[in-house]
Order: sequence, then C-alpha cells, then structure tokens
Amino acid sequence: MKTIDISKQLEIIKRGSIALVSEDELIEKLKEGRPLRIKAGFDPTAPDLHLGHTVLMQKLRQFQELGHQVIFLMGDYTAMIGDPSGRDETRPTLSEEIIKKNARTYVKQASKILNIEDAEVRFNSEWLGKMSGPDFLRLSSKYTIARMIERDDFKKRYTEGHPIRIHEFIYPLLQGHDSVVLKADVELGGTDQIFNLLVGRELQKEDGQRPQVVLTMPLLVGTDGTQKMSKSYGNYIGITEAPREIFGKVMSISDELMWNYYELLSANSIEEIKLLKNKVYSGQLHPKMAKQNLAMELVERFHSKHAAVNACDEFERMFAKKGVPDKIEEKEITALGDSMAVVDVMVDVGFCKSKSDARRLIQQGGVSLGDERVIEIDHYIPVGSEFLLKVGKRKYVKIRLLAGIER
Repeated sequence: MKTIDISKQLEIIKRGSIALVSEDELIEKLKEGRPLRIKAGFDPTAPDLHLGHTVLMQKLRQFQELGHQVIFLMGDYTAMIGDPSGRDETRPTLSEEIIKKNARTYVKQASKILNIEDAEVRFNSEWLGKMSGPDFLRLSSKYTIARMIERDDFKKRYTEGHPIRIHEFIYPLLQGHDSVVLKADVELGGTDQIFNLLVGRELQKEDGQRPQVVLTMPLLVGTDGTQKMSKSYGNYIGITEAPREIFGKVMSISDELMWNYYELLSANSIEEIKLLKNKVYSGQLHPKMAKQNLAMELVERFHSKHAAVNACDEFERMFAKKGVPDKIEEKEITALGDSMAVVDVMVDVGFCKSKSDARRLIQQGGVSLGDERVIEIDHYIPVGSEFLLKVGKRKYVKIRLLAGIER
C-alpha cells in the first residue's frame, strides 16, 4: 500500500463530504497501514447515469489512488425492492431482466471513472439471493419497527398517511447485511443514505465486526442551480450524452456552482482547485476559462480528448455566432392545412414530448423562429415556409413546411 501521511489522506477523503462517522474511528483504521475496504452500493434502477450518480464514484477513485481496496457493489437484489430513501411513496418494482441489463451498463460506465480492474466488483444477489426464510427472520429480528419509524422519510410518510410497505423496512437491513458480508471498513453514500449506512454499523457490531466508518456526500445540484440533479427535473447532465451536450450544459451552470462541481467531480487536486479559484478571484483568469477547463475534463472522461477539443471549438464558434452551430439538422414536415402551429412543429421534430411542454417553453421565452422570439402560444406558420427553429440554448433545426392533404 502507498505510504501517504494520514492527515493528507483525511484531507482528500473529507473533500466535498457532508458527514464522517466517525473521524476518530477512521484515523484508527488508517493507522493500521493496511488497505481499507471501501464499499459503495449502486442499485441499477435506470440504464443511464448522470453526473449526480458519479459523485460517489469519483470519491471511490480518490480512495483507489490512496491505495485502498474499493468495492463497487451492484445492488441487483436490493433494486428489486427499491431504496425508500428520500421517497414519499413506494418505488415501482423492476423485473430481474431490466435490472441485469442496467447493471451491465453501470459497470461499463463506472469504468470511465474507476480503475475497474483493480476494484472488487460484486453483486449482492450473490448472498442475498441465497438467503433462506429462517435467514430473513434472523436478520429481521435485529432491528425494531420503532427504530425504523424514527427514520425521517418513514416518519413523514406515516404522519401524512402515505402507505409504507413491509418490504421497504427490509431494505436498510439488506444494505446493512451487505456490509457484514463484505467486511466493509468504510461505506460511502449520499446524504439521503445516512440511515441505511448507520444500520450497517449496527449489524456489523451484532456480528462481532468493527463498525464501518460512514462517509456521506452531497447530492449534486443540477444545471438550474437549485434542485438536485435529476432527469425528472430536466436539470441533468447525462454521461452518455453527446460531447457538445455535456460541454454546453457544463458551460451553462453559474460561476458559483462551478466550484462545487470542481470539488465533487474533478480529478484536479485540492491545491490545483485552490490555485485556479485564486486566479479567478484575483482577475488573472476569466471564470469562463475555468468553466471551460472543467467542461473539457468531463467530456474527455466520458468520451475522449479529441471529442473534448471539438466540443470546445464548436462551443466557441456558437458563442461567436450567438449560439448558432455550424451544422444544423434539416427536416421537412407536413402540415394538414395551410398552416401549422409552432407547438405542433416542436412536438413533430421531437423537441418536446407534448404540446403542454411546448406551450410552457414559449411562455418562458425559450423558442425562436430565426432571430425572432415566439411570444404567442397560438402562433401559426404558413405552408411553404423555410425557417430555423431554436428551442432552449442548444436545440436547432432547419424546417421546410410542406402542404399535406387537409382532413
């Protein structure tokens, strides 16, 4: 194992974190001079990851660089239950087929961040899937309903009259049992995971093990600068998105939020980030350049250096041309009459899922025809028109509106 000063290790480990339970216990483990077993679990409930999902993976990478043994745990069994953390209703049940497919995607995408060959990749179905009825009864006997109901999200649902299913109580016990099986020294999780992580400590004590240290990381704020990153909020940056999309979305975040992204996502050292921040605050470096460096780093991580350079060049060209890219897709669409509503055009070309979404974007001032912003929701375009439709900051299409057969 690498010989790295404990105070230096602590500085790296605590970088960007919210809670550490407890620092004294972690120091005692680090003093032993052995590679610690660092566990982080991921339930493959969706096929694609966004940057918010990678915060824990980036922290795992830091542990790897310190010489510790990282356990990348796929919760393929617990995903069938669904983590109740932060939920005000029961999660829908997923099929084994979907979970297995998603799990393969997670491991592949994680390899862009972790040294996956040196990581211990495990699936909790290895042991949870083999548990017998008596095994489940013994595990269930190790925690009380009173302790479960103390959990904030369970307490909130109970108080508001929302149902809590029995299997949701089982989830924290299964996650905690994973730590017992894997003999975890440290477990990572988001701030919404603190209850589950602490259950793992209790179950390890019951098993005669030293309890794991718990390290929680913040939930990454989305591009809107207010809510946590989520596909449902439309403020996410998907790691499988095209390079130009990743680059453009990173460039759209605020200067203040940029430093949070640097701390949680960048591979730059703490010293390098401090130096960069000082240059920006002293006026030696424009914030746009610092943000551009971050955008290029993330595009290179998930695509390639060549893709990052091209995305940067394209963004600069778009910026110089007030946001119009060099290559714009061209489409021909047919109107059922002598004109077509802009909202119908937006849905037809796939820029919006519904007319209500299109109307909302128009009301927000995010839709333009050429250089003219669309103001009226019921704006119609005559047949025979050729025009540039712009929706939001990065969606463009050249359209030729053809006449169809009137119904």
